[in-house]
Amino acid sequence: MVIGFIGIGIMGTPMALNLARAGTPLMVWNRSGEKCELLRTAGANVASTPAEVFRQTRIVILMLYDGNAIDAALGRGTPEFEANVAGHIIVNMGTVEAGYSRGLDADVRAAGGSYVEAPVSGSRKPAEAGQLVAMLAGDPAAVEEVRPLLAPMCRETVLCGAVPSALLMKFSVNLFMIAMVTGLAEAVHFAERHGLDLERLRAVLDASPMASNVSKVKCEKLVARDFEAQASIVDVLKNNRLIAEQARVSNLASPLLDVCHALYGETLVLGHGQKDMVSVLHAIEARTDGVLSLGRAS
Repeated sequence: MVIGFIGIGIMGTPMALNLARAGTPLMVWNRSGEKCELLRTAGANVASTPAEVFRQTRIVILMLYDGNAIDAALGRGTPEFEANVAGHIIVNMGTVEAGYSRGLDADVRAAGGSYVEAPVSGSRKPAEAGQLVAMLAGDPAAVEEVRPLLAPMCRETVLCGAVPSALLMKFSVNLFMIAMVTGLAEAVHFAERHGLDLERLRAVLDASPMASNVSKVKCEKLVARDFEAQASIVDVLKNNRLIAEQARVSNLASPLLDVCHALYGETLVLGHGQKDMVSVLHAIEARTDGVLSLGRAS
């Protein structure tokens, strides 16, 4: 069975490559067609339009940036939408608003298709290694059909219930991750400004009860001032915003998240939007140095 994959970006590329290298027949599409060439080399067929993907496949994975990109690929709001989704399982692995996903689920089912939420925990490196964790929600039969197909991309798949439970679970996980990495950046800044040996700090943290795969990778990047993107400031700020908006909708306090949102916004203004999330260090440094965030790009 040929699987469709739409969205060949920083996450979609390694995810689709892992499927292709595992022998999954793929038909892929991306708005920027040149990004599909690596997939073509790996044996995937490259479609000229999203509609071609839907015509040739029954299960279509979407790894797109936001609801606008998803709607455009599906033809939502146009006569093509029903033709694209009827009889299909639409698997959304991107991170979007929970309310948007709930509405899309209803529209896909009304058009005769099935919808599965499958957002993932993990950034580019885990994606390359096939070590993502997927959270699944939707019609149980569709979820069970999709679940084994995700194995080349994901080391774990966790059932979360009905839509939008998987996205709400992803938001919960990301809230912890954002607060943790921001705290780590502040700890490194605190140590550095006190003249401590940062390699020794890293050794202590890596040996501590708080250590995790994420903390070890991000601490190494912070100590080396390696800001190459694994999860960019732009993407983290987007996720932070989505979680904060959901907290407001649910009348929940989110004090740590709100501080992080301000810091990542300042990091973006400082000109580090395409760098890794550990670049939040720049915003912390700017605050220490008394530099107004809106007046400097470093």
